[in-house]
Amino acid sequence: MTASTTAPMTVPKWAEPWPGSIAALDFTGHGESTIPRGGGYTAELLLGDADAALAALVDEGNDNTITVAGRGLGAYIALQLAGARASQVHGAVLDDGPGLAGGPTGPTSQNFFRLPASDSVPDPYALIELGRDLRPPDYAASFVRLALAGSDLDEPIAVCSVFRPKWLDAVAQEHGVIDTSVNEALETFAT
Repeated sequence: MTASTTAPMTVPKWAEPWPGSIAALDFTGHGESTIPRGGGYTAELLLGDADAALAALVDEGNDNTITVAGRGLGAYIALQLAGARASQVHGAVLDDGPGLAGGPTGPTSQNFFRLPASDSVPDPYALIELGRDLRPPDYAASFVRLALAGSDLDEPIAVCSVFRPKWLDAVAQEHGVIDTSVNEALETFAT
C-alpha cells in the first residue's frame, strides 16, 4: 500500500516558465494514492510523505536541492518541508488554494464523527480532519526560522497568496520571507 504517489500531471500554466524538471505529489487519499487504514490525517503526516518524495527526487537528480511550490494545504506542507529540510529545499513558494486556512489557531473542543463507508477519493475523513488542522501562527513562523537557519538563501520563503489566514500572515511578517507573485518567486529560486 502506498501512502502517496507521484501524481500524473499536466504542467499548470503558472509553472511553465520553470527551467528545471517538475514533479507533483498526491497526498494520502487523493489522486492515485491509497487511503491509509485508520486515517489520522494531520499536516505533519503529510509532511512525512513530502519528505519521502523529496528524498527520492534528490537521490535521482543531479542537484541536491529542490524548490517546492504548494497551493492551499500544500503551501502549509511546503513551509514545513522548507523548515524541516532547509539544506535540501532551495526556496518554498506558498500560494492560494483549497485548504489554505486550515483549522483554528488554538486548541478547541472537537466533535467526534462517523461517516458512511466510502471509497471516494480524496478520503472524506481527510477533508474533515485537515479542515480542522490546528495551525498556530507562532508554530508556522518557527518553520521560517528553521528554513532561514539552514538555507543558503537569504529569503528562502515566498508568500504569493492573496488570502492570508493568521498562520500565513505570521509567516509573511518573518525575516527571510518575500511577498511576491508566483512567477517572480519561481524566477528568484531558479537562479
